[in-house]
Amino acid sequence: MNLGDELATLADENLLRRRRVAGSPCGPEMVIDGRTLISFASNDYLGLAADPQLIEAAAEGARHWGVGAGASHFLGGHFAPHQQLEERLAAFVGAERALLFSTGYMANLGIVPALAGRGDVIFADKLNHASLIDAVRLALAFSHRYPHLDLAVLEGQLTANRAKQRLILTDAVFSMDGDIAPLPQLLALAERYDAWLLLDDAHGFGVLGPQGRGTAAQFGLTPTKRLLVMGTLGKAAGVAGAFVAGDAEVIDWLEQKARTAIYTTAAPPLLTFALLESLKLIEAGDERREHLQALIARLRAGLQPICARHGWRLAPSTTAIQPLVIGGNPEALGVADALMARGIWAPAIRPPTVPAGQARLRISLSAAHSEAHVDRLVDALVEIAA
Repeated sequence: MNLGDELATLADENLLRRRRVAGSPCGPEMVIDGRTLISFASNDYLGLAADPQLIEAAAEGARHWGVGAGASHFLGGHFAPHQQLEERLAAFVGAERALLFSTGYMANLGIVPALAGRGDVIFADKLNHASLIDAVRLALAFSHRYPHLDLAVLEGQLTANRAKQRLILTDAVFSMDGDIAPLPQLLALAERYDAWLLLDDAHGFGVLGPQGRGTAAQFGLTPTKRLLVMGTLGKAAGVAGAFVAGDAEVIDWLEQKARTAIYTTAAPPLLTFALLESLKLIEAGDERREHLQALIARLRAGLQPICARHGWRLAPSTTAIQPLVIGGNPEALGVADALMARGIWAPAIRPPTVPAGQARLRISLSAAHSEAHVDRLVDALVEIAA
């Protein structure tokens, strides 16, 4: 493989990614590549990433516990704050136990192979996050992908595959479309066909459900022996890390078998101090969530007329992820560049992250945004579409 030629091909197809350098803390307005921009790019849904209370909690944690764990959880790196956070997370989502991971990606890579191996079968939504896709590859189980949210096809696959262990995988809130999986119906299928159901609630935890307890809680569900919930702690929670919650026996098994939890240095205890404080703010954050919902409604109302006139499509999302589907890669990049020229950062998402012909702006809203921020974005898109 000639890497230079491959990179040139990516550039020719408008698929070359570029990292932009942030010169300020995560927030609704950021210094990006030396310019101050309104940012609609982060997953900081509640505006907690630079919250003073979390900063002070992290500093307090550093003063008491230092800045590193020094070892894996089984080799002396499991500190009292880690244990406290696991217990607090389990109680928050209504589970018997929870297990910490360093990232959501690592969580999925550890959970899936621990629950399904050779001779087992995994069923996965076609639009699942890359971490779940890679976890399936790592598991070495038979796998079937079903069309996005097509439960009829999923049931047919479950009927036709009667392996000893079966595992259904789905994003709870899909990261590029912002839509929500029909969790009660998925759980009913898992119960009917004796399968586990793993929910990746990266984009629902902290935002959806009573007191931000997540997408499962929004449907009145709690983790059980059948239902496992993975939540990330670097999005709405504002810090870093991830957890899986469920029945105590299942979590005990994952603690013994999830390699990405066993064979890695534990997260710094100072982060658990910040996360314990974050959980307090999430639990008491109804006002933040209400403001976020109002911003979502305001944005959608402003963009609908533009879409009708210009042939763009606003995906049917009720979540903080608001995808504006433009179509071709050059067109999506052009709109993103035009926004940046107007002081607004809304990144263009292209294949393979989304299907070919569905390049889009992934507009991500935060409770830290103001109505004026949203109006600036709408006004800029009106100008660009004119």
